[in-house]
Amino acid sequence: MKLTKTLLAMTLAATSLVSLNAQEYKIGIAKIVQHVALDSVEQGVKDVVDEYAKNKGIKVSYDLQNANGDQNTARQIANKYKNEKVDVAVGIATPIAIAMAMTMKDTPIVFGTVTNPIEAHLVDTLEHGKNNITGMSDAIPTEQHIKLFKEIAGIKTLGYIYTSSEANSKSALELVEKGCKEAGIKLVTQSITNSSQVKQAAQTLVRRVDGLYLSTDNTVFSALSAIVQVFNKAKKPIFSGDVTGAMKGGIFMASGFNYYKAGRATGEIVVKILEGEKPENIPVRLMTEASDSDLLFDTDVAKACKINIPENYLKQANMIYSAGKLTQK
Repeated sequence: MKLTKTLLAMTLAATSLVSLNAQEYKIGIAKIVQHVALDSVEQGVKDVVDEYAKNKGIKVSYDLQNANGDQNTARQIANKYKNEKVDVAVGIATPIAIAMAMTMKDTPIVFGTVTNPIEAHLVDTLEHGKNNITGMSDAIPTEQHIKLFKEIAGIKTLGYIYTSSEANSKSALELVEKGCKEAGIKLVTQSITNSSQVKQAAQTLVRRVDGLYLSTDNTVFSALSAIVQVFNKAKKPIFSGDVTGAMKGGIFMASGFNYYKAGRATGEIVVKILEGEKPENIPVRLMTEASDSDLLFDTDVAKACKINIPENYLKQANMIYSAGKLTQK
């Protein structure tokens, strides 16, 4: 009997040692909708965490989820992560991050590409996280974008499509309104509630505006090809605050941070948490460094729209789409 107990104790001790040596983490990564920018964020997160895991000799598994633009699904995903006790939950975009924050009170949460995390009540300040939450903000210089668009393309009336149900989009709309007022441009807006309405919104706007501005609205970007088709046909330019979506052509110009790099920045926060740092002590990461940003011009679209791009701006661009091909400097 004593021998049996001794063997059992030794077996349990060995099992615990193996478990410690082969430490494994489960990371939940969920995005509100699938499109190239958010896919790039997801990949960036995974690459950084995988690199960390390889260096440390630990195991990492992922539970990748897509809410398909539905907030009810976002809540279901948050509940799934809570019940399955993931070690860190990553919420890519505002609605999914909010769903996690409302559902998961003990699990570390890292939000990615949330334009205004304070207004979304995820944190109270950008200087540090709040309770179990911190992350990366994708705020973009909207006012400067609009001023630049007017300078280069000479637009007098600007179109803007936004998702009325997203807090992220409402915040962006306020910045667009401010930018147009400062630039002396007339703004024409069209609200949507889901991606199936995007093409119709573009068709409604294209007759009334000189060009279209796109901020980082995930629902709008999930139907980007439809917008490009409508405005290319009308030979009217698009300015995008997301360079990733412009790399396949069709968008006159794009300026903004690189979403893959944003994903890596988000992944670096996940790594800090895996190493023992508390989310409440980690500052919100802003993509404000020069190396974080890209500038792209599509000379094919410029020619079709009869826009002459000043040489100094072409020299600044690190991406040029011309003759159906993207060249990166």
